[in-house]
Amino acid sequence: MKATLHNKNILLGVCGGIAAYKSAELVRRLQDAGADVRVVMTSGATEFITPLTFQALSGNPVHTDLLDTQAEAAMGHIELARWADLILIAPATANTISRLASGRADDLLSAVCLASHSKIAIAPAMNHVMWSSSVTQQNINLLQQRKAVILGPASGMQACGEKGEGRLLEADELVAACSQLFKQGLLQGVSVMITAGPTHEPIDPVRFIGNRSSGRMGFAIAEAAVEQGAIVTLVAGPVQLTPPLHVTQINVETALQMQQAVMKHIAEQDIFIATAAVADYRPLDAQTQKIKKTGADLTLSLTPNPDILSEVAALDNPPFTLGFAAETQHVKDYALQKLKQKNIHMIAANQVAHEDQQDTGFNSEYNALQIFWQGNGQGGEQTLERCRKTELARQLLTLLAKQYYA
Repeated sequence: MKATLHNKNILLGVCGGIAAYKSAELVRRLQDAGADVRVVMTSGATEFITPLTFQALSGNPVHTDLLDTQAEAAMGHIELARWADLILIAPATANTISRLASGRADDLLSAVCLASHSKIAIAPAMNHVMWSSSVTQQNINLLQQRKAVILGPASGMQACGEKGEGRLLEADELVAACSQLFKQGLLQGVSVMITAGPTHEPIDPVRFIGNRSSGRMGFAIAEAAVEQGAIVTLVAGPVQLTPPLHVTQINVETALQMQQAVMKHIAEQDIFIATAAVADYRPLDAQTQKIKKTGADLTLSLTPNPDILSEVAALDNPPFTLGFAAETQHVKDYALQKLKQKNIHMIAANQVAHEDQQDTGFNSEYNALQIFWQGNGQGGEQTLERCRKTELARQLLTLLAKQYYA
């Protein structure tokens, strides 16, 4: 499931803007996702980047002219229109957007779009004033009414030296958005809440009690849930990770803040996945000023933090619950005990590695899991072998979906 555009034919339309150079990387990213890519360039695009570049990257001839005698002998624009599963125009200039909205067919790209029943996705890239123009916005609205999908634009510094909305989305963002146009995932339309990362419990304004969780597993699960069509809410502790696309992220620091965020939104959720490494205890009296070093022993009084997973599972109408257990020993025994005590549906357990052990668990891109579940009077278990957390998350959600619908 790594390649989400497997066996998909993507016709990439490249228009004449400075962002055309980004389309070269986009070809590669689409191919990495499994797509077969062909490229159509407007005459303006060839002034910014050569057709030879796209031919070398895609492995296919690049099409530039509507009146190409050799191609049109076989009705080339019609053949391209029928071949494509998706026509992605990136970058799409204001001129091309106007052509498409007007229904013109006087260059190859507009003719292919007019002759096609395929999905059309448009990724605008232009000066921010051009983008905000009422004419451009009218054209965009008209194209959306015709079921075209508008991807972006992003906001930021532009080639003209000004800042605003009109930047082309990055290649990875475009690939992710295109993959969503085809998927009817295992969790399509299902609301999923995920907690991720550590919590930091303040001792004073500069010190805290925390743990080694990086949040990578939770973020990977959030991304995998989006791939499966879920509506994802991610409650994240203090981590240094880029938020996944199409995820509602709520940032918290402490266990109490995480509890409040979860309970505020839990009634809307169908599935709750608790990957966060919530601190078991917090200082009873966090100091408002920095504690000065005196050389004497310092005693901290700790009080238990709320058990968020147990609280969710104890609701009158709880969501499907999946918990995590990071253990240093007796992994299966402790996981089964936690599964029963907390009365949750599933639990994913892993051995937390020591420094001299295999690179898995906290602060690693890799992990391995033992999954246990309850249901229909008898439980089950399955081992997910060590692999990257992104792939492991996909395997875990496939297994979860089977139990959720059972």
